[in-house]
Amino acid sequence: MDKQTEIQAAVFRRLLAHLDNRKDVQNIELMILAGFCRNCFSKWTVAEAEKRGVDIDIDTAREQIYGMPYEDWKEKHQLPATEEQMQRFNALNK
Repeated sequence: MDKQTEIQAAVFRRLLAHLDNRKDVQNIELMILAGFCRNCFSKWTVAEAEKRGVDIDIDTAREQIYGMPYEDWKEKHQLPATEEQMQRFNALNK
């Protein structure tokens, strides 16, 4: 692995650690503000693995991103989206 790839991988791990430390930041808010969320990282992981001939299912990718099974994370940390959040999200996706 070249230095640039090592640095990018380290930055990504740091981003995941940051998101892990900010479990209060809900995925819906990330989607509204940035256009991506933790689930996007999981889907991107599956897509990039597939391009490289590596078989990773969505549950495995989510566990890598969330640091635990997705259902456990949702139960412990994910709040239901508010009506306002859904309105803001839907307004962006028209």
